[in-house]
Amino acid sequence: MELKENMRIVQELVPGKQVTLCHIIANPGEVLYTKLGLDPTTDYTRSAIGILTVSPAESAVIAADIAMKSSGADIGFVDRFTGTLIISGSVSSVESAFSAIRAYVIDKLGYTCCEITKT
Repeated sequence: MELKENMRIVQELVPGKQVTLCHIIANPGEVLYTKLGLDPTTDYTRSAIGILTVSPAESAVIAADIAMKSSGADIGFVDRFTGTLIISGSVSSVESAFSAIRAYVIDKLGYTCCEITKT
């Protein structure tokens, strides 16, 4: 018997309490800032972009709040539906924001969290 029907693939997201990506791009190029829609007046030679993904996705709002309150980082993008947070600022402010977010989600919320990486 030949299988002539279309195969159907179902993907499911099983949200846990976790930070799956926490990455800092130090001294990114102007093109990256422009493509992401971030502040074009930034001094690119002394800046950083931080990218974080978290689940449950609504936790991105909490992470954005912590980032603003713990450092001089600016919120570039936050999406409560995908759990994505993009911040920008000086390298030290982005590192400070991510360290504060990481400490909070581990200590207060009991999340599993990846290490902060930097390029």
